[in-house]
Amino acid sequence: MKTVALLAALLAGSAHAATPADLVLRNGVVDTMNAKAPRATALAVSGNRIVAVGSDAQVSAWVGPATRVVDLAGASVIPGFTESHGHLMALGDARLDVDLTAARNWPEIVATMKAAAAQAKKGEWLAGWGWHESKWNEPPVPLVRGFQTHDALSAATPDNPVVLSRADGHATIVNARVMELMSIGRASQAPEGGEIIKDAAGLPTGVLVDNAMELVHVPPPSAERRARALDLALQECLRKGITSFEDAGSSSEDIALFKDYAQARKLGPRLYVMVAGYDLLRRFDKPEIGLGDGFLTIRAVKLVADGAMGSRGAALLEPYEDDPKNSGFYTTPPETVLATARYALEYGFQVNVHAIGDRTNRMVLDTFEKAFKEYPRVKDPRFRIEHAQILDAKDIPRFAKLGVIASMQGIHCTSDRPWAASRIGMARVTEGLYVWRKLLASGATIVNGTDVPVEDVDAIKNYYASVTRRPAAGGEAFDPDQKMTREEALRSYTLAAAYGAFEEKDRGSIEVGKLADLTVLSKDLLNVPDDELLKTEVLHTIVDGRILYSRP
Repeated sequence: MKTVALLAALLAGSAHAATPADLVLRNGVVDTMNAKAPRATALAVSGNRIVAVGSDAQVSAWVGPATRVVDLAGASVIPGFTESHGHLMALGDARLDVDLTAARNWPEIVATMKAAAAQAKKGEWLAGWGWHESKWNEPPVPLVRGFQTHDALSAATPDNPVVLSRADGHATIVNARVMELMSIGRASQAPEGGEIIKDAAGLPTGVLVDNAMELVHVPPPSAERRARALDLALQECLRKGITSFEDAGSSSEDIALFKDYAQARKLGPRLYVMVAGYDLLRRFDKPEIGLGDGFLTIRAVKLVADGAMGSRGAALLEPYEDDPKNSGFYTTPPETVLATARYALEYGFQVNVHAIGDRTNRMVLDTFEKAFKEYPRVKDPRFRIEHAQILDAKDIPRFAKLGVIASMQGIHCTSDRPWAASRIGMARVTEGLYVWRKLLASGATIVNGTDVPVEDVDAIKNYYASVTRRPAAGGEAFDPDQKMTREEALRSYTLAAAYGAFEEKDRGSIEVGKLADLTVLSKDLLNVPDDELLKTEVLHTIVDGRILYSRP
């Protein structure tokens, strides 16, 4: 009866609530992302929906004896942040593995892993995450094709198999024990779409790039560890204001765990799942939307079509500046991308393809265009290119023309830009590296994220990078003519992000009838000075009308 009375009041435009709200936020700055009413000071929530947005006086009509009233004291409310491209289980795993992100050089990493091995049982596998040789304060010695070699690591960890993942997730270095167990030696050949880095004598250095990482078979984690990883990831997202998370490449095991959590109402952020690869997609004959009372949707597929710029696996139209015999490679062949697109268009799925290099972006756009022509009855497929990092000028307008969404990561720019010119040269940097302004000006839709755990899932840091193109540590802006406006960046994290998941009718803006997924911030992102943005804190994270996180 409460729902019927509530709907009747809304439809009648009543100034007084037929039934008091469950939650009221007032005395704040509400940035709605609703063009018809962009600002308010208060809002009311009944159940899991927004029932009123307006002034404090207008919303006071929804306050009853049992209403929880939060005095914002001038704080800001925005539609909840959506992480449009992240890796949820990998975020949790990264918190359980050895953290190498702050390492200043290779000897420091070797010392860290030696200490970890001293605490481990003989034969126990050790994993680390986050090394990035381009950010070290000194180059490793010896140096092969821009990478360190395994020798020092193997000497420090003789009794344990060790696998250390590069920050971008597109390369690992393993020690001699792993290579012995996996029979990786002089005669070993990488699978298509991968590379075993070898020294001048033809011996493996321990560095495996992209599909070559599949040569290493790490024992599967226990059910207890997987649950712990997911719990840690969900908690971190809520602390950082994330109300929806788009998981970019979920395995069948991940999906089963997500379903268990959704059924038990243990998910915090809503999950939008991209199944990992064409083979897994073919197990589905239709999307699964709104499982667990709207907390889990399986509607997309993620393909990885090339590697990363940092590990020199992104497929380029011209060779790498610092590796002139290498132009990268496809990690998924074009014919598989086309087969996936056809299947998705036939059965109602979205296709989201990782493409870093300009050659790969062109291939994916060409493939999408071909598939769209074959399925003219599908009017709004909303296919996406994940990252869209390096673009040839001729391909920039094609995103808008084809209706392809550019799923980009603002913080990748400020993280990668200091060394990007050494990889691809300044001409390509200027023409098409992280060209948000050029894409937006052409009419393209950009959705934003962090690619966590490649970068911190912190939406504030990512927003700052998007609107300033300056590193958080300070310094000059990188190619400032390509930065987003404040409103564009917020839209890329809210309403555009919801559109990118077919959910703009339910979330992404603060409007009557939409889901009460909200982030409360200490500062107004649209108006504070640049140097105040990084001081912004998440005060509350509200999902489905429930306050799931509050700053201590």
